[in-house]
Amino acid sequence: MRNYLGVFAGVAALCVASWAQIPAAPPPSPDQAPPTPTQAPAPEAVPIPPRSNPKPLSSPLRYPRFEFFVGGTYAEAGLFNAGHWAGLSGWDSSLGLNATSWLGVVVEGGQYFGTSKIPQAVPAPFPTQIYEPAADPTFNAATREYNFLFGPQFARRKYERWTPIAELLYGHQGVRGVATPLIAGPLQTEVSSGRALVAGGGLDYKINPRLALRLKADYLLTNTAFSLLGKEKQDNFRVSVGLVIRSVHKKKRTLEDEGELGTP
Repeated sequence: MRNYLGVFAGVAALCVASWAQIPAAPPPSPDQAPPTPTQAPAPEAVPIPPRSNPKPLSSPLRYPRFEFFVGGTYAEAGLFNAGHWAGLSGWDSSLGLNATSWLGVVVEGGQYFGTSKIPQAVPAPFPTQIYEPAADPTFNAATREYNFLFGPQFARRKYERWTPIAELLYGHQGVRGVATPLIAGPLQTEVSSGRALVAGGGLDYKINPRLALRLKADYLLTNTAFSLLGKEKQDNFRVSVGLVIRSVHKKKRTLEDEGELGTP
């Protein structure tokens, strides 16, 4: 038994001596980087189709809210149903309020002045007598005609410089004629009034945002009721040219505009 114990103790001593002689692992040098763990491969990027640029929203059409017109007018009129056309010159003025870019309401007023020719043989609406100049088959009647009209006005605001317009107006008109008798005496005056209708159109040329030049031509229907003629209607025509003063919208400043102003 003692022999076995001696053998066992010798083997244990040899194992301890051999373990003590195993060299320890040297510390890693500073130049040597520690091993890094193996990284998993990154997933493949899925291509994203390019986004189509959305169409920019069209800004609402800008148009003047108010338009004031004033200009000169020439009219060819037969206000006394005498068979002669009278060339009358005068003025027209109107104020328009636009409800949309193509529709507005207009109030218009104007006066025309000139001389009408009345036959001496049939002087109606003037009383029968000789008027100056007696040597002519017709005599002169100083004529004044006025209108006060209102109605819709249409505009096509598609072009930068040119704006076609059309109008249909209805209202009141009056006529006054004064003739000079050959025999000394008071001047003979005849006055009448009635309804009036205007249908026509024209063209505006934009000078700047506040000012435009307007040219228009109209058919003017008048109705008179002179005491010696009764109720009559007259077909007249007129041409006007003048200036249009427009109101201008001020552009509202947006957050984008504020950002652009603040960017150096």
